[in-house]
Amino acid sequence: MTQIPAENFSPSWDDGSRADPPLVGDEREILTSYLDWHRHTFELKCSGLPAERLSDRSVPPSAMSLHGLIRHLAAVERWWFRLQFAGEDVPMLYYSDDDPDQDFGSLDGDPAEALEVWRAECAHSRRIVEAASLEATGTRRSTGEPVSLRRILVSTIAEYARHNGHADLLRERIDGATGF
Repeated sequence: MTQIPAENFSPSWDDGSRADPPLVGDEREILTSYLDWHRHTFELKCSGLPAERLSDRSVPPSAMSLHGLIRHLAAVERWWFRLQFAGEDVPMLYYSDDDPDQDFGSLDGDPAEALEVWRAECAHSRRIVEAASLEATGTRRSTGEPVSLRRILVSTIAEYARHNGHADLLRERIDGATGF
């Protein structure tokens, strides 16, 4: 069984420990700290497992897996920060009109590679956030309406919080580990 080494899950943006978000700080510090805390939590929930176990599905009929969540959250990062906010002309990840559920559907490919894509999207998102004010707006692709960076940060925190709960259940099913 190939295991993804734990050091592959040590975020480059962290010193190896997951610090709680600050109790006091300005709005940007609180929002970005909470988002990074959730990103790190998700990474910990995926750490130390054999690569092939990351693709274990939850329970039928659900197609959810840690591998699928890695891909989904990479796509979420790209969707909100690069496509919606920054207006970058990049393709969506793990999505097409013909196959909208590629993130969870076919789990072809290496989970470690998906992890690197996710990390790269998180790093890109951080650069976008650092360069903009919370009041700055992008344009929602689906409606053409403006959307603020503040709203995107809150939405992304909520997305991670929801999926960290899923990841916790998936991890417990795989090897009994909980409480990351």
